Amino acid sequence: MLIPVPGGADGPGGVLVCAENFIIYKNQDHEEVRAVIPRRNDLPGDRGVLIVSYASHKKKAYSFFLVQSEYGDIYKVTLEAQQETVTAVKVKYFDTVPPCASIAVLKTGFLFAASEYGNHALYQFIVANLLGEEIPQIYALTGRGPRSALAVLRPGLAVTELAASPLPGNPTAVFTVKHAMGDEFDAYIVVSFTNATLVFAIGEEVKETNDSGFLGTVPTLHTQLLADNSLLQVHPGGLRHIRPDRRINEWKVPGRRQITRATTNEHQVAIALGGDVIYFELDPMGQLLEAEKKEMGDDVACLDIAPVPEGRARCRFLAVGCYDSTVRVLGRALPAIPESLLMLYGGADEGGPDSGLFLQVALQNGVLMRTEVDRISGQLTDPRSRFLGTRPPRLFPVSVRAHRSMLALSSRPWLGFSDHGRFSIIPLSYEALDYAAGFASDQCPEGFVAVSKGSLRILAVENVGETFNQQVTRLRYTPRRLAIHPTHNTLFVAEADHAAIPLAEREDVKERLQAEGGMESDAVQGIEFDEDMAALEEQFGTPRGQPGQWAACLRIVDPATLSTAFVVELDNNEGIQSMCLAPLASPSATNGAVETMLVVGTASGLRYYPTECDAAYLRVYRILDAGRRLELLHKTQVDGGPVGALCAFKSRLLAGCGSILRLYELGKKKMLRKCEYKQLPHYIASLNACGSRIYVGDSQESVHFMKYKKADNHLYIFADDASPRYVTSVLPLDYDTMAVADKFGNVGVLRLPPDVSAQVIVYGTAMGGIGAFYPFSSREDADFFTHLEMHMRQEHPPLCGRDHMAFRSAYWPVKDCVDGDLCAQYPSALGAKQRSMAEELDRTPGEVLKKLEDIRNKIL
Repeated sequence: MLIPVPGGADGPGGVLVCAENFIIYKNQDHEEVRAVIPRRNDLPGDRGVLIVSYASHKKKAYSFFLVQSEYGDIYKVTLEAQQETVTAVKVKYFDTVPPCASIAVLKTGFLFAASEYGNHALYQFIVANLLGEEIPQIYALTGRGPRSALAVLRPGLAVTELAASPLPGNPTAVFTVKHAMGDEFDAYIVVSFTNATLVFAIGEEVKETNDSGFLGTVPTLHTQLLADNSLLQVHPGGLRHIRPDRRINEWKVPGRRQITRATTNEHQVAIALGGDVIYFELDPMGQLLEAEKKEMGDDVACLDIAPVPEGRARCRFLAVGCYDSTVRVLGRALPAIPESLLMLYGGADEGGPDSGLFLQVALQNGVLMRTEVDRISGQLTDPRSRFLGTRPPRLFPVSVRAHRSMLALSSRPWLGFSDHGRFSIIPLSYEALDYAAGFASDQCPEGFVAVSKGSLRILAVENVGETFNQQVTRLRYTPRRLAIHPTHNTLFVAEADHAAIPLAEREDVKERLQAEGGMESDAVQGIEFDEDMAALEEQFGTPRGQPGQWAACLRIVDPATLSTAFVVELDNNEGIQSMCLAPLASPSATNGAVETMLVVGTASGLRYYPTECDAAYLRVYRILDAGRRLELLHKTQVDGGPVGALCAFKSRLLAGCGSILRLYELGKKKMLRKCEYKQLPHYIASLNACGSRIYVGDSQESVHFMKYKKADNHLYIFADDASPRYVTSVLPLDYDTMAVADKFGNVGVLRLPPDVSAQVIVYGTAMGGIGAFYPFSSREDADFFTHLEMHMRQEHPPLCGRDHMAFRSAYWPVKDCVDGDLCAQYPSALGAKQRSMAEELDRTPGEVLKKLEDIRNKIL
C-alpha cells in the first residue's frame, strides 16, 4: 500500500510504502527512511504485519497519518522533518477497532471506520483530556494577586462520598425501604447477590440485621413499602409480602418459570415471567391480589409503573419494553432494545393532577429516549433523545428537591431532574456505578446508595443545577499564562504581579517564619502552601511595591491532584509577559533532533502609560524529571520592547518584541536571531502558526496573515483585517479561519475562503464567566434561532429594561450571531407568550423546547 505525503508548503512530499512489518518513506533524491511496525506479543514469529487501510489527518497543513493492520490495530505515523529532509518515521500504537476496508478522519474530530465485516462505526477523538476522563476538563486561571487560583472545571455535578464499605461479593442490585409511609428517612438497605440477599439497618451506623423479614437465601429483584406499611420482596421464585404485624404471605411462581423483571408503586405490582406480565393490586384488607395477566408475544426486557398520582387510587399506565425493540401499552417502536424504563412527573406541580407524565426509555445502544405520555389516552408525544454512554443505561428513581427524579447509570452516572419547569440531565463527576437506589437519612436527606466494584457506597450530590463543578488550588501571584506539556500532561503556570514585592524580600513573611521557628529559605516555598498565611493574604492583600517593581514565578502543577510539583522565583525585577512550549532544534544534535523547551518572555522594570521597560529577555528552560522540574538553559536580551507573544514555528521560535516579529533559533549560549519584520502597526499581542502560515494579532489593528519565505529568509504579510480591533485573544479554527476576541467583549470569526469547520469555541471572560460559541450546521437552524431571538426581544424583554440589540451592539454591531442566553429564557416566559411565539415560528412550544435542548446537548 502507498500513502501520499503532502508536499510543497504542507509537508516534505513523497510517499509512505507500507510493506510487511515496515513502513518506509521514499522520495525523489532522498535516502530511504524506515520504521518497524509494532507487533502483538502473541503474534507468531513467522506471521508478518500488513497495513490494510489508512487515513491522513490534515487540513491544509500536514499533521499525521493513521494506519490499520490486518488485525485491527491502528497506529499513528508521524514524520520528523528537518526543512525538506525527513529524518525519522515514528510509528506508535493508537487503538484497536475491527479491521476496516477504509478509514477516514473528519475535521470535526471523528474517525469513521468502514468495517470489513459487521457494522460501520464512528469514533470521536477527545483532546486536552489530561486525566483520561470521559469528558475533557477545562483548566482556568482566575483571580488577581494573593486571591489567584488555578481551577479545573468538569461538566457535571460534584458528588460527595459519605461512606464506603467492602462487600463479600459483587452485588447485582441495591434498594432502600422505609418502616412506614410517613417516615422521613429510610430504615433498610437491601443488597442483592446472585444467590443471596443482605439487609442492613440504618441508624447511627449501618449494620447487618436478620429481623427484617426478607428472605436471605435468594436474590432480590425489587423491594417496595406498600401503602399499608407492609414490605414486599420480589425474588425469582415469587413475591414475599411482609405484613406490619410480621405475618408473611408468599406467592409462588407457577411451574418452573422465574420472575425476570418487576416494578411497583405503593398500590400496584407488575412482574414479568419471560413474555408474560402479571399485574397485582393491594386491596383494602392489605392483601396482594392477582388482577390481570397479559401475554406480550416476546420476552420482556424492562418495565415500569409510575407512583400513584395525588388524589388517585392507582396509576393508569404500565410501560413494558420487549426484546423486539418496542415499548408495549404505549405502542412505540424503538431504534434499539430497551434496557430500562422509568416514569416521571414533570411541571410546576410534579405529581399533581395537572402535571405531565414522561416516560424515560434507556436503550442498549446507550441512548436515553424521553417522551411525554398523554394522561388520558396514553399516547406518546414530543420524543427526545440523548446519548449517555457506551454502557446500556440503567434508570433508578431518586429524590431531588423533594421530587421524584432519575439517576441513569451508564459508562458514567447522570442525574435527571426538573429545574424551573425544564427537565435537565447532567453528568455526575464520579466513576461508573453498577446499581443504585434513593437514600434518605438524618445526615443525608437526599442522596443515594450505590454498589460499584464490590463495595457499597453512600453518595450525595452537591449544588444541584450547576453546570460545572470545580477544584481549585491557590497561586502566589496573578496568573498570566498557562501551557500544557504535550507528552507529560503537566501544567506550566506563569505568574507575575506589578508593584509587588518578591516573596524572598518580604520582611513580614520572614518575621512570621522566625516567630514560628521556620527558616528564611522556607519563604521562597510560598505563602500559598500555608493555610493560615494564605487566608490572611486573601483577606488583607499583600504589601505594595513601587511602580516598575515586579514579582514573578514559574510553577509546574500536576493536573490530577492540582498539587505544585515545582516552583521557581524570577530574579532581576523581571515580570512574565509571554510563555510557550516550543520544540526547538538542539544545536549540539547532529541528526536534527528537537527537544521541547519552555520559553518565557520577560521584561525588567516594566512600566505602563507609556509601555516601556529597562530590558526584555527570552528565558529558555529545559524540562526535566518527566515534566516536573525546570532548569534554566540560558537567557537572551532582546531589543524592540517587551516580548508580548511567543510561538513555535518549524523547530524555531517566533517572538513578538513590541511591534517587531522575529524568528529565533536555539543556540548553545543564547537565542540566535535569524529573521525579523518591522512593519507591524503597534504591539504584537498574540502569535499562532499553522503549517507555513503565521497569524499575528496586533493590540489595536486586529489580525495579520503572514508567511515565511525560506529561500529569501523573509517574512511578509499577504492578508489582514480591514477593521481595527483591540485584540486580546486569537484562536485558529482551521488553516484559513480565525476567531478573534477584543478588549470590549466582542468575538468575531475572520476567514479567507468561505468554508469553516464546525467546532465549539469556548471563551472565558474578565468577570469570571465561561461560555461557548457553536456554529449552526444548517440554514434552517440559523433562521429558526434568529427568529426566536427576535420574538424574545419583543415578548420577553430584559428585566432592567435595556434594549437587547443596543446592549449586544454597544462596541461593535452584532452580525450573524444569535444570543443563546436570551433564547434559553423561552421556558421562563408565560404559557400564553410561549404559544404565541411558537405559532409565529410554525411550531408547538414542545418543538421549540426540543430545539433549545438539542443545541445545548451538542455543547454539554
